[in-house]
Amino acid sequence: MDAIREMPPTDLLAGAALVACVFLALIAAFRRSPKNAPPVVRMGVPVFGNFAAFIRSPLNMIRECYEKYGAVYTVPLMGFNFTFLVGPEAQAPFFKLNDETMSQNEVYGRYTKPVFGADVVYAADPKKRNQQMQHMAYGLRTARLKSYVPMIEKETRNFLKTWGDSGEVDLASALSRLTILTASRCLHGDEVRENLFEEVARLFHDLDEGMTPLSVFLPHAPIPAHFRRDKARKEMVTVLSSVISARRAEQASGTSTVEKTDLLQVFVDMKYKDGSTNTDDQVVGLLIALLFAGQHTSSITSTWTTLLTTRDPKMLERLLEEQETVLKDTQNTPLTWEHLGEMELLHDCMRETLRMYPPLILLLRMAKKDFTVTSKGQSFTVPKGHFVGTSPHVAMRLPTVFKNPDEFDPDRFGPERQEHKQPFAYLGFGAGMHQCMGQQFAFVQVKTILSVLLREYKIEMVGELPPADFNAMVVGPKGKCTVRYTKKTA
Repeated sequence: MDAIREMPPTDLLAGAALVACVFLALIAAFRRSPKNAPPVVRMGVPVFGNFAAFIRSPLNMIRECYEKYGAVYTVPLMGFNFTFLVGPEAQAPFFKLNDETMSQNEVYGRYTKPVFGADVVYAADPKKRNQQMQHMAYGLRTARLKSYVPMIEKETRNFLKTWGDSGEVDLASALSRLTILTASRCLHGDEVRENLFEEVARLFHDLDEGMTPLSVFLPHAPIPAHFRRDKARKEMVTVLSSVISARRAEQASGTSTVEKTDLLQVFVDMKYKDGSTNTDDQVVGLLIALLFAGQHTSSITSTWTTLLTTRDPKMLERLLEEQETVLKDTQNTPLTWEHLGEMELLHDCMRETLRMYPPLILLLRMAKKDFTVTSKGQSFTVPKGHFVGTSPHVAMRLPTVFKNPDEFDPDRFGPERQEHKQPFAYLGFGAGMHQCMGQQFAFVQVKTILSVLLREYKIEMVGELPPADFNAMVVGPKGKCTVRYTKKTA
């Protein structure tokens, strides 16, 4: 959810942004900074140069400034100060400091509230958000994850039956659909998956399309995508309220005979420390937030991992050998949690994919207090009020941290090398206090899907490896990812 993308403005937005830049930059120029403040970046024409560089390519700007100014620097941008921390040592405060110093709400609350709802995640006060996160973590504990493996395998096999024996398919589109199917089964429960899935998927699409680059700055701008988003949000509550009401009635009467292991039940049962419970609107908002957090990242990661491994014959051969070693009978052995834990090479392929192609390219916080950051023996004080950012995409391609960082090399995670072990070097799921609590579910979901897919089909990429689409809110492959598949014989 911590995602900002390149933002090509319309003429109207560009004009408004330039006026705002001039006004706010003049104010910022007179703000006092501590003596040991980070170096300030000035690119091109005063006031406008930094803005133009950021619009062209945030990643290139972050990388170029790192090479010129070092691991800590401040970029005056759109009338605000953005301090970037790049590299394991400099990034440590970003991931270690709590919300009282390094807050997420000011960054993400405004534009996620129309989608997730009031008092949900970033639109909730930090104490309430932490309680919501704790219950999410409880809902994704190991016992539940074990129960999800056969669900995900069944959904995957049923989905692949529609492929037939051979053909071509847009892998990104197919795995996006499959990821929603599996997530709906595990997170929303059987009632939604069996009876309401198509309606929920349609509404989720409109919610997804309603979170645009413009939404980051103007979440209530009168544009068609926002109108559809707001309509879909109301309809989603209406659609799911019948399921929630039935669950509450079962709970009150004690008539439920089957234990519900989905996250919907966790949010229905949830009680806050003040004794209050979630409203239907909040339950729906938490489910939407979870689906947003996992759907794009899992489908993108499974797509990239498939593309990167199938274009490397030696790596693909090793992966198939691992499947045979772990499962013995690869055609008939049902997958279990324990099997997935033994698939170490598949695990490392997924981690390496996330290192090279993290779906979230820019993470942001707001400094609510001054704090100190150290890099190569030099200390800097980042002032209160600065936006603070780091880029997983840039940080995980530093040659000083990862050897030959532009090469797909899952063995870098093996016991002989362990290049990821330096604190805050690997950011595939974030790090520290706010690292993604759904990472274990993501590993279960993606590894189960890929285990079945690689055993059932021979996959060949048609054409070249696509570039990353840095114009997307959550960065995946650009354009179609056409693959040719042939079903393997038993």
